[in-house]
Amino acid sequence: MTDIRNTPGADGGDAVVSAFNAVGADYLFCSSGSEWAPVWESLARRHRDGDPAPAYLDLTHETVAVGMATGYGLVTRRPQGVLLHAAPGLLQGSMAIHGALLAGVPMVVTSSESSTYGDGPGQDPGGQWYRNLSVVGGPHGVARPFTKWANEAASVHTLPTMITRAAELALRAPAGPAYLNIPLEILLEEWDGREAKPVVEPGSTHSSPEQVDSVARLIREAANPVIVTETAGREAGGFEALVAFAEAWDIPVVEPDSAVCGNFPRDHPLHAGSDIEPWMDEADLILLVNCRVPFYPPSRRPSKATVVVIDEVPQRPHIVYQVLFADRYLEGGVANTLGQLTRRARDLDDAYGAAVALRRAAQEKRYAAERKAVEAAEAEAARAEGVDPVLVAATLRTLLDGADPIVVDETITHSRVVRRHLRTSAPDAYFYVQGGLGQGIAVALGARLAAQDRPVVLTVGDGAFTYNPVIQSYDASKAYGLPVLIVVFNNRVYKSMNLNHRRFYPEGAAAGTGEWLGTDLHRLPRLAAFAEPFGMHTETVDMPEALAPALERALKAVADGTTAVVDVLVTR
Repeated sequence: MTDIRNTPGADGGDAVVSAFNAVGADYLFCSSGSEWAPVWESLARRHRDGDPAPAYLDLTHETVAVGMATGYGLVTRRPQGVLLHAAPGLLQGSMAIHGALLAGVPMVVTSSESSTYGDGPGQDPGGQWYRNLSVVGGPHGVARPFTKWANEAASVHTLPTMITRAAELALRAPAGPAYLNIPLEILLEEWDGREAKPVVEPGSTHSSPEQVDSVARLIREAANPVIVTETAGREAGGFEALVAFAEAWDIPVVEPDSAVCGNFPRDHPLHAGSDIEPWMDEADLILLVNCRVPFYPPSRRPSKATVVVIDEVPQRPHIVYQVLFADRYLEGGVANTLGQLTRRARDLDDAYGAAVALRRAAQEKRYAAERKAVEAAEAEAARAEGVDPVLVAATLRTLLDGADPIVVDETITHSRVVRRHLRTSAPDAYFYVQGGLGQGIAVALGARLAAQDRPVVLTVGDGAFTYNPVIQSYDASKAYGLPVLIVVFNNRVYKSMNLNHRRFYPEGAAAGTGEWLGTDLHRLPRLAAFAEPFGMHTETVDMPEALAPALERALKAVADGTTAVVDVLVTR
């Protein structure tokens, strides 16, 4: 730390900007609140004087601010700054913060309250804090259940290093959001210019060679092993390391429905689909690679398999109930552990080669059957009278081929269709929105901010679309030049709610009368129309022959710099 005086007028706002600049935040994602005037003044002064500062995004909804930080962090894996307003803004953004926690995205979220309520010396913070903004225990108490760490910066002198600490905590495994309450009086207090240190990359952790050797022996002795993964692709180099490991040992890979990102190429012959159930009684070795909740119900134990967990932090502290049935743990950096196991596959003996040949033949048969089933489903969808969801996903796959797209998925009943028929095959090409619905547009915008040379597509259901802060998201898209393609799978119903009602009460009153409450969305207007006041490209599709031309026009509009919304009226 240095003890150098800053420029005249420096206060806590300068400390915040200086700290975020030091920790390497590219952006401050801000949903405005009255406490942030010191930060805005610091930014204005730095812009005037040509001094360095993170880029500032002025956003009009808390979910948009946090969601964009999430999308940006999904691609870059680096913590950014998020500024919300007091406890109400924190509560408004809490769903998206929780989603970032589940997705393993690092960020530093801040908001503020008064600590003197107008009875202290210095500038008057305003009566709103005394009357209706403050919460008992402070907003850091509110934030604790849905963040990795939550605290208060109680002094302007410790404020910069508190931000550094929050960023370092957010970055370390399991990555996620940290929260800091910065009282307004601290923001207004004179600052002596002591700088924060930059965030240092976390040190690496590794499983011992002896532990890796013992697992390699298990693999060598297994007749029917399988890899199951949910988040290997979230680790730096994890996608590539998993491909090399699976290929070296010829082990099939299952990505269950609980997978939160693309972890393995879906067009790879070793990809074994999304259903772990066929392996539960057949596999003799299950390798859980970054797999938080592989078995459902949790008591569904594999009948004969040895379970090896490969994960830097196997027991996720934010998961209330987690059952892994582990017999062995390999803890440490996942890419490093997989690399060690890959190297141990060299010079395998003939006996193992014979076992691999049998396993490979079985997987080739499974893969061929899956490809045949996919082709049959797409052929049937092409013959359907209306627009089948399979046709939407397959058409998108064809149009996006070779474009290196990023797909952000916020569908529910169509999520399996999207994964199965889009078949993403590259690292950081697919992300499933975590937590509550209504974040997808913002996450897609954040991904586009991080990868401006790649097309970004949001697939979303009509129900999820209406949960999004649509107007505020479109405003951010236009204001900051972040064009994305939004494809709405619109079946005019909350299908998942309806399916549960039918499942729980198959012969109930609703089944007899047809009175299905809580599900009907036919009353909504044209969903694409909300984009028209922003000058965005809009399409509504209800016939199969219109689908491909509409998506082509939409992708061209995105390439030309404007967000496009294609509302597809699907048949189911």
